[in-house]
Amino acid sequence: MTNKKKISICIPCFNEEENIAIAYHSLNRVMNLRKKYDYEFLFVDNGSFDKTRDLIVKIAKKDMRTKGIFLSRNFGPESSGQAGLDNATGDAFIGIGCDLQDPPELILKFIDKWEKGYDIVLGVYTKLDDNLVMRVIRKIFYLFLNKITFIDIPKNSTGYGLYDKKVISALKTLPEKYRFGRGLLSWVGFKRTYVSYERQKRLRGKSSYNIFGYLKHAERGIFGFSYLVLDLMVYGGFILVFFSFLFISGYLYTVIVIGNPIQASIPTMLAIVFFGGIQLLAISIIGKYIQVIVEETKNRPMYIVDDTINIL
Repeated sequence: MTNKKKISICIPCFNEEENIAIAYHSLNRVMNLRKKYDYEFLFVDNGSFDKTRDLIVKIAKKDMRTKGIFLSRNFGPESSGQAGLDNATGDAFIGIGCDLQDPPELILKFIDKWEKGYDIVLGVYTKLDDNLVMRVIRKIFYLFLNKITFIDIPKNSTGYGLYDKKVISALKTLPEKYRFGRGLLSWVGFKRTYVSYERQKRLRGKSSYNIFGYLKHAERGIFGFSYLVLDLMVYGGFILVFFSFLFISGYLYTVIVIGNPIQASIPTMLAIVFFGGIQLLAISIIGKYIQVIVEETKNRPMYIVDDTINIL
């Protein structure tokens, strides 16, 4: 029987055959520097079709502290993180990408902050090896998101950090399936702090994330944590109706007093196109909120497990 505190480290994977062994050895080396802790590695394979699964099984057969969770298909990054949360048994939880763009050595600083009483310790990068367009898009998105939501979401955080078990318990009580993890982490509260670091360049393998993945992620944040766009539609509708009433009143007065001043159909067509575009945009925004409602009411699980190894 041991009284050591236990750290659960979740490593989501999707086609990471080049990084599995390196990630395992790097994390093992870091955790061995804190021998007063027990630890477990939770490799979550999100439906890989390369040798990722075989490599996880190979490591897990040699090291009982390494556990494998194999999902039946790729359910997305939020689902693999949730699978790790659901199967973690530690006093604290750490999620880190298998590509090690987030340096494992930072875990030691996370633990030190945790021991000082912080429930959430988040890594915030000061440098990111990415192209200018993506950096600008990220900056604009988080600036916009923090303006329209009722929570404060760190703009330079990937979610890499340490969460106390009571934070994990709180996250597990949240029933929604359409999840934006960083938003939920801010929503639950608790005492938190931040650790700055430089995010590294991916050295092996290819990222499965693309611009469409980022857009879907952005949608989760906007439609999951803000109703401001709906409010703007209401206010915008009232303003348009008011000015339309003024325009119609003025136009009717002009027709009665002077005669019809508009002999061409172009202004009419422009008005139809403008207001038609406004209506289409409004319907699309409402449709997105309805999509979220539909996803929640289906009540499907976030993921399905195909198999596990070393999970009791």
